[in-house]
Amino acid sequence: MKVKQTPISQAVLIALLGATSGAAIAQQTQQTPAQQQQLETVVVTGIRAAQEKSLNVKRNADTHIDVISAEDIGKMPDKNVADSLARVPGVTILNSPAGGSGGFDERDRVGLRGTNPSLTQTLLDGHGIANGDWFVLDQTGAGVGRSVSYSLLPSELVNRVEVRKSAEASLVEGGTAGSVNIITRKPLEFSKALTFEAGVGAVYANLPKKTDPQLSALLNWRDDSKTFGVLVQAFSEKRHLRRDGVETLGFINQLTKDNAADLIKAHGDLEGVYTPDLIGAAYFTQERERKGGLIRAEFKPTQDVDLTLTGFSSKMDADNYNRNYMIAPRAGLINSSTISDYQIVTDSKGVKTLSKATFNWAAPSTAGYFDQISRKASAQSNFFSLDGSWKVNNALTLSANAGTSKGKGQTLAQDVVETHISTTRASYALQGNDTAPAFGFTTPTQGFDWIFGTEHVIVHDKETWAQVDGEYTLDMGALKSLKFGVRGAEHKRYTDATLNQGPGCASGTPYRVTPFTWSLPSACADANGNDAPQNSPYTLPAFSGAYPGNFGSGLGGGFPTGIAYIPANALAEYNSRVTNRDPIARRSPFDGGEYSVKETTTAAYLQGNLEGDGWSGNIGVRAVHTKQSSGAFRPSFPGEKPDVSSAFGDFTATTADRSYTDLLPSASVRIDVTRNVVGRLALSRTVTRADYTALSAFTSLNTTGMFLDNNASGGGTAGNADLKPIRSTNFDANIEWYFAPRAFVSMGAFHMEMASYITNGTFSATYPVLLGNTGGGSTQQVVNRQFTITGLTNKKAAVTGLEFAFETPIANNFGVNANYTYADGHDADGHVLRGDVKNSFTLGGFFENDQFSARVNYSYTDDIFIGTDRGTDYYQKGNGVLSASLGYKFNSNFALSLDAQNLNDPKLKYYASEVQPRGIYRNGRQFYLTARLKF
Repeated sequence: MKVKQTPISQAVLIALLGATSGAAIAQQTQQTPAQQQQLETVVVTGIRAAQEKSLNVKRNADTHIDVISAEDIGKMPDKNVADSLARVPGVTILNSPAGGSGGFDERDRVGLRGTNPSLTQTLLDGHGIANGDWFVLDQTGAGVGRSVSYSLLPSELVNRVEVRKSAEASLVEGGTAGSVNIITRKPLEFSKALTFEAGVGAVYANLPKKTDPQLSALLNWRDDSKTFGVLVQAFSEKRHLRRDGVETLGFINQLTKDNAADLIKAHGDLEGVYTPDLIGAAYFTQERERKGGLIRAEFKPTQDVDLTLTGFSSKMDADNYNRNYMIAPRAGLINSSTISDYQIVTDSKGVKTLSKATFNWAAPSTAGYFDQISRKASAQSNFFSLDGSWKVNNALTLSANAGTSKGKGQTLAQDVVETHISTTRASYALQGNDTAPAFGFTTPTQGFDWIFGTEHVIVHDKETWAQVDGEYTLDMGALKSLKFGVRGAEHKRYTDATLNQGPGCASGTPYRVTPFTWSLPSACADANGNDAPQNSPYTLPAFSGAYPGNFGSGLGGGFPTGIAYIPANALAEYNSRVTNRDPIARRSPFDGGEYSVKETTTAAYLQGNLEGDGWSGNIGVRAVHTKQSSGAFRPSFPGEKPDVSSAFGDFTATTADRSYTDLLPSASVRIDVTRNVVGRLALSRTVTRADYTALSAFTSLNTTGMFLDNNASGGGTAGNADLKPIRSTNFDANIEWYFAPRAFVSMGAFHMEMASYITNGTFSATYPVLLGNTGGGSTQQVVNRQFTITGLTNKKAAVTGLEFAFETPIANNFGVNANYTYADGHDADGHVLRGDVKNSFTLGGFFENDQFSARVNYSYTDDIFIGTDRGTDYYQKGNGVLSASLGYKFNSNFALSLDAQNLNDPKLKYYASEVQPRGIYRNGRQFYLTARLKF
């Protein structure tokens, strides 16, 4: 629908330009052409102009869309695009993906309408962008692959962000809940021939007490005829993070007569009770340095032809050190102890948990562990694209886009040591989900326990694409134009060969190992017992570092604090000296999570754009064919030529191939109910493919029972290459009232009926296994057997919700905004959906005059089901984040801004149930002072 000047838009201009300009607008029919041209080139900036721009796009769009403009982002304390999106109704931003890294101060993932971020499609200038993650478990773990890390996308790049909550046939498929399209600037859009902007500043983080530089710059040149231009942007941003936390690493241990017979014999009420696996005081530090930029050349030789060549790159080095000092009240460690002063609590589901206990030993015994893990990590993303459009004639316009994008997540080194903590007395007490657990040891001592860790983890993410689109203008009643197009893409996600480190041997040869079984350092001895562990008995470096004196402040009390540790550089030297890192002998593709997925898609669409008196809309269909191939490794069978041989055994590559086709119809209508009231309805079918790691052909099978009975079925865990994509039928309705300039109120309802949601479950599958002859013979043979697999499977699910939004100026200089979203998502068994947020809201306000601006924003997110980690479901407890910004404009060339994030110093809390805490973290506050130059 064409955007027409309405009384609303005239009123907005009057309010922005003042009474004199307003009078000129009212009398424009009497102006000379030169006066009219002068008026058209007036540029208004600031918060109020950003609101006008965003609301105009939103009001006139055929589909349900929310828009954030560049001025809006610049006026908020938004250091990546995810923070800006928090103010859009229905948007949830997460502090971490699902890989088990815990929560950090920077919001990293974006989800829509209470769903997993993998169901939200993120585009950059209308095309996909390959992703990279810095944390090792996010690099290879399930549940991360389809979402995009916003930590690689600084807000300085953005012209505007469009959040689409209803699908169209002409849009790239992939977002069940909707899509986020980040649109960058183009050289010929600038008003001046030469533009230079720079931001020079610093960030101070109050928890690590570090100040770091923040630099960004933009240079744009275009010729006077606006036929050729070049844009260059660059950024270099460094900051230190510190996170204090107390973690409980799962409740997977249940006391039974098999694992704690003497304990249960003495205390029968402990049978069937779950104990915490590990409770630890976790001190995490990190240094992030994000560098990159964008370069774009635009050529417009005629008014009908526009060509744009773009390159973008962003890399974040994210070296980090995590120290976790833990008590281990698991069955194997407390089995022979004397227990006293214990307490059992039962949650709402009837699960019993040992919430408090004291353990005593006659002689010093292992009661815990201290893990020190220093990682060399990074993440990066880039793309290169060519865009073109050609207005063939007044009726036909063609456009094309082709490009390639690469992402990479790396953990090149994990310098690790684990010590065991020995004592004669240890105790712990869970204290709910709002306070850290208490625990401690009596006169503890430490000794070497193990060296572990997968290194050289490099995950590649690559996409290439090409598409051609066209629009043909018609004069056929309500049918105003036809849009059509085709698109092809290939996406690859795969790992390089990983390296599993362990203790080395004095001879320099790999220590003996049974495949998939970690051996003790004594395994270095050869068959005659002539070899010994290198640097025996593994003398540790000095524990010359220490947790800061205020560690854990605000989290509760009763846990260890002044803990000594090995500095990162000393730990790296120690690992290089005493571990076996041979890239061939130490390779274990089966145990190291190596996988590959290749996905080829071909799509075509036809869409009719409709318009009538007071209404507009579109109707269309998109057809998509997907070819998928996934690979992993399994142990080789005797006599089989292996693809990989190592100290961990021989391995054979496996693949699984499939293909499927989807028809995705969509229809939407926009109705001008009155001059100021707009209603929208949309119905569509969407598809989102499974996460790449979920499609891996990886298997871990339990065949123990089959050796006694070849006909018995087995169990295990595995990827599921046969997962169906998430196919959903979506309904969206919304009504908006634009009751004043820069003001609106809206309410809407939505429903997603997902026929094949992907969630945890069990499924049956057939795999080849090596079995003996139960008939009395000794011959082994490879046979196909049925297994019941615990893993990801498809299940019906639905999300239903409501959205409300409100925004209005107060007088000329003040304004307020608010939004609220309710989303109720459950699968067919009634289990809440991963990423589901039932209630979320945002409140904001601003003041702005010609020189000074101030803005404050508070966002609250209800409890979030994060996923399954270490065998149990876990959730992030609801919390709110307060941010604020102050700005002072000295003149048109120089301004200062002070932005504050996490002003309320929020505590991030995770739990498995109301009596089983999983983690509580504090990241502190961050303050950004920036001088902005513009010429």
